Amino acid sequence: MAQAKLYPRTALALLTALNLLNYIDRSVLFAVQPLVQSEFHLSNAQIGYLTSAFLGFYMVAAPFTGPLADRYSRKLIIILGAIFWSGLTLLTAVTHTYWELLVRHTLVGIGEATFVTIAPTFVADLFPEEKRGRIFGIFYLAIPVGTAAGYLLGGKLGAHFGWRFPFYIAAVPGFLLALAIFFIPEPERGQYDSLQETPERGTVLGLLHNPAFWTAALGMAAMTFALGGIQVWMPTFLSRARGYTLESANTLFGAIVVVDGILASLAGGWLADYLLPRMKSSYYFVSALSMALGVPFMIVALFFQGPIMLPAIAVAAFLLLLNTSPLNAAIVNSVGAHIRATAIASGIFIYHFLGDVPSPTMMGWVADHHSLQIAFVLPVIAMVISAGILFYGMRFAPAIVVHKESSPAQGHAG
Repeated sequence: MAQAKLYPRTALALLTALNLLNYIDRSVLFAVQPLVQSEFHLSNAQIGYLTSAFLGFYMVAAPFTGPLADRYSRKLIIILGAIFWSGLTLLTAVTHTYWELLVRHTLVGIGEATFVTIAPTFVADLFPEEKRGRIFGIFYLAIPVGTAAGYLLGGKLGAHFGWRFPFYIAAVPGFLLALAIFFIPEPERGQYDSLQETPERGTVLGLLHNPAFWTAALGMAAMTFALGGIQVWMPTFLSRARGYTLESANTLFGAIVVVDGILASLAGGWLADYLLPRMKSSYYFVSALSMALGVPFMIVALFFQGPIMLPAIAVAAFLLLLNTSPLNAAIVNSVGAHIRATAIASGIFIYHFLGDVPSPTMMGWVADHHSLQIAFVLPVIAMVISAGILFYGMRFAPAIVVHKESSPAQGHAG
């Protein structure tokens, strides 16, 4: 019994650690961008295109890796993907031109797409449905912690040892974790799922007519639009419009995102799981409510100066990040196990295509023609849209069977 309980936790720990490396590798580049720009004599557009190319190929690769994971060994694909992207990260040592760096970064995006698409389905099959909110809360801690660690790793080591060195440090653990995952048994697909696989839940064509999936996916896309734009432009807004130095603006906002990200990821998953026995739509409800509550705080943060501004930013960011775990759990539970990777892959394409790919550019255009303060109206509108979609999606939430040993509460409410 002890071994049975230990295995899922060990697998979760290893996958979370690999997810952490995934986000460290992305954000290391942000920290060393000035050093890269100086060595290769790059324009701002060229340095920015590195991230755009990464995100574009990452987005396009996801729909191809999802169906593979639904047919073949997820563990094998995760291992090969981790070795692939870790090897490419290590090859930074022989990257001596901008175009070599661009190709390397693009291929890393393809490699990481395999993990981000497949790992959540692996995690979902390790634990019962009613625990997935809090479990994803742990798994997605990698986003704020990994992003912060990448900034710290790149900022500290890059300044002393050159911009390539931090990538070596980020690459080596990837090989070790890939080796460790090789010894973890792959869980049976859908072993904890309580719902029958109807055509809507169990087939790729049925996914097109699955409102539980679409409302969660579109709600997350609107959330990603808001979050992507805010992450890119908030430090600049604090610097240009509120008188902070760029260094202090980055430090303040970075600290807010890390602390809020950790607390919100855990709290959102726990709250949604706690409400699930009483409300079958709790994953949608917690996400919708947090988006709606975040709107007035975001407005205060943008249009009110003085001591109230930073607390308003912190509360708005917390509420915006609170739905990360519940929304991912909603996506996973909206479909059957045998098309879950395909559904997540489709979702990744939707989130980025409608979300953080266009939002920074659209906000920049509005800032050029009006002001940066006016540009932040776009994320506020996206938060309202996200809340509306998710409140509407509550009616389509699947009625998950909550096991008595997992929660003393019984029954489901709408």
